[in-house]
Amino acid sequence: MKKLWKRNAVVAAVLVLVCAAIYLNGRYAAKVEEPNKVLGQSTQVDAPMEEAEEVSAEAKPSDYFATARLTRKQARDSAISLLREASEDPDVDSETASEAAKSIQTLASYTLSEAQIENMITAKGYADCVVFLADDSVSVVVSTETDGLQTEDVARITDIVKQETGLPAEKIKILEVN
Repeated sequence: MKKLWKRNAVVAAVLVLVCAAIYLNGRYAAKVEEPNKVLGQSTQVDAPMEEAEEVSAEAKPSDYFATARLTRKQARDSAISLLREASEDPDVDSETASEAAKSIQTLASYTLSEAQIENMITAKGYADCVVFLADDSVSVVVSTETDGLQTEDVARITDIVKQETGLPAEKIKILEVN
């Protein structure tokens, strides 16, 4: 009798779990289903479906800065990964490992300096910017909400970059994106 009761309890528990899985799968499938979705388009996830904004695969001018930052980050992550592998390889001599570690530190300091410069420039009232640091030069791409960069804008941005990097004005390139 006791054995029969245990078997029935196990069968009932399995049946309840299977029914719950089917129910949850149905609810999940109903939320995921998007019959009007076109390849290359996405929807905003955190908004209700009625208010979801479709975003085209073509980049908008305002997306330039996000794309540039993402590309810069991916390139740096790839370089750091390669340098880390080189520094941790047991077959590499200590001098090469030391150079790889220095390069990682340099890339990390570039990332920090770029973020600081970008924050300082946007704090001065510019719409958006992206900064690219190299060993002996800096490129700054700026978006303005006005009629373009004026001489005082270039001087202000140059001053910020000089304070952060210590590079002379000749090594600083400032470009405007409309």
